[in-house]
Amino acid sequence: MSNNKKSGALFVGLGIFLSRIAGLLRERAFAHYFGNSDAGDAFKAALKIPNFLQNLFGEGVLSASFIPVYAGLLAREHNEKTENPEHHLEASRVALTIGSLMFLMTSFLVVGGIVATPFLIDTIAPGFEGPKRELTIKLVQIFFPGTGLVVMSAWCLGILNSHRRFFLSYVAPVIWNVAIIATLLMFGNGSSQYDLAIYTGWGLVAGSFLQVAVQLPTTIQLLKTFRFSMETANLHVRIILKNFVPSIVSRGVVQVSSYIDNILASLLPTGAVSNLAYAQTLYLLPVSLFGMSISASELPEMSSITGSPEEIYAKLRDRLQRGIARISFFIVPSLCAFLILGDILVAALFQTGKFTEKDTHVVWMVLIGSSVGLLASTIGRLYSSTFFSLKDTKTTLNFAIVRIFFTTILGYLFAFKFAPMISSDPVYATAGLTASAGISGWIEFVLLQKKLNKIIGKTGVEYRYQSKLWGSALIASAAGLSIKFFIHLGLLEHPIPRAVIILGVYGVLYFGITYLIGIEESQSIINKIKSKVLRS
Repeated sequence: MSNNKKSGALFVGLGIFLSRIAGLLRERAFAHYFGNSDAGDAFKAALKIPNFLQNLFGEGVLSASFIPVYAGLLAREHNEKTENPEHHLEASRVALTIGSLMFLMTSFLVVGGIVATPFLIDTIAPGFEGPKRELTIKLVQIFFPGTGLVVMSAWCLGILNSHRRFFLSYVAPVIWNVAIIATLLMFGNGSSQYDLAIYTGWGLVAGSFLQVAVQLPTTIQLLKTFRFSMETANLHVRIILKNFVPSIVSRGVVQVSSYIDNILASLLPTGAVSNLAYAQTLYLLPVSLFGMSISASELPEMSSITGSPEEIYAKLRDRLQRGIARISFFIVPSLCAFLILGDILVAALFQTGKFTEKDTHVVWMVLIGSSVGLLASTIGRLYSSTFFSLKDTKTTLNFAIVRIFFTTILGYLFAFKFAPMISSDPVYATAGLTASAGISGWIEFVLLQKKLNKIIGKTGVEYRYQSKLWGSALIASAAGLSIKFFIHLGLLEHPIPRAVIILGVYGVLYFGITYLIGIEESQSIINKIKSKVLRS
């Protein structure tokens, strides 16, 4: 394996880490100024339609249908080492045609979305009424131009990833978050919450423009040309377009699930939509850092594998198993931290200004519900990438539909039927929504695994390896709880230093225990740290 292949997930992870840290800072600033208010609910709900469309028409089609074809063309050109300039430009022509089609599509999408917003609003927040509903409509109309820009940013991401330029594409959202934070700081103290929501919306659009602007120069350099193209008769373009619909549905299943949760949450009391958004910010952190970073870096590598079917399947099994082990090593301790020490984490990130200690407890409960499907969702992304590398988007589409079905049915039952039997507190209803989505994620994961195993051979989670990870995480969690108890007795009330101490000890213990019991991932990380320390 080349150094580029080894470092792919590292650069994706580093870029996502920086963007997610910026995202957490954005959410902390948002929580400070909005808390769990009507304006906060309206802003979070309004983001759902643009985010939904962005993920489906942007990352969905590019990750599932474009990258496998484009990366395959690049690999063929590299392997054949042809001197024919026309052959070298084939990949660029395909990329430019897809980019041009996406530009036209998003232009119509933005204009149509702005006009249709009053009619769309009941599909995302049917429970909103009066000024809260009107604010949501205004915000959705403001967000749509930003949506078009970010869809084009996803096109840049597809080009950059296929050329193994992972860091720039995944760190670009930092500037989007910075623009929103700057807007909150500029207008937060002298504006009403409703006015501040409008200002922040325009800050989001400005950030979307900047996110595209930082990626475009490198993208143009890699393509070696930049022009409008409509070569829809091209065979490779037609393959991408053929896979478009199944790709956007299967890749966007997480967004569809989140979208359904948001609809149901809008029917609950004030604060439910905001609580759901805060919890999902934390939940998506390990999904992005470890699930997305590994699956995103593996997709172009899997798509570039050549040889006989048996050779391709053997290489895919090897990459898949290694990816599952790496994902599990990071997701298991993240899951334990959410379940056992989640209140410490939520308080450190959000408990400021209008976000109270009670809000911390509520978001923690919702986060616990989200954690049910954390491992399935992250490993499931890697399985989906494997299917995409085989140019199979129909399988993931079929199982995505199954997941959406169970998300809707279970979400309604858990939130509106079972939760009231436990307590009248609406927090249990919101937690029921996230737990039902997690269960649906496990159903989808099992279906993906069984189908792929029939094609390439046996793959999956190694239970002995998993038991070692869980044992290490639980021991570290117990130590964290003990420190939490003694810190409470010592009256260290500020949430940030408490989190630094407790979660710091938790992380050190987890890495230390897994290192001592011979977990390869831990030993590799710690040995690299030792080597750098000795060299310095």
